Amino acid sequence: MSNPSYIYKLVPSSSPVPDELPERLPLSELDATSGFIHLSTAKQIPGTLKHFFADHDQVYVLRIEYAKVEKEIRWESPDAKVCGERGGEGFFPHLYNGGRLGSGEIESVAVWNRTSGNWDEALEKAESWLLY
Repeated sequence: MSNPSYIYKLVPSSSPVPDELPERLPLSELDATSGFIHLSTAKQIPGTLKHFFADHDQVYVLRIEYAKVEKEIRWESPDAKVCGERGGEGFFPHLYNGGRLGSGEIESVAVWNRTSGNWDEALEKAESWLLY
């Protein structure tokens, strides 16, 4: 497996990402409990949206240059107890750096809106921004 250029963190609109990124964003409950920051590759984002953001109308998508965090990433299998099997999606990037994710790690932020009950249109509009 070759390393991706970028990896992504999805954040619900209930935890807004400020225009000016701080040095460290607050951790989600899942990340704090897990002891690492859950991330996705571009290929994994549709499944992450489906399993974790189906009831949200808006998400922030944080794009992180992989080379900046590579030394702190572990590629791990998703826990099927949380969202069931995620066949074909492979291992997920998990960031083990003491919960630090902010201005030093995040390259850019996009805001996606769910329409017609799904994320298809948002994914289509983001195609040129969502880099592999």
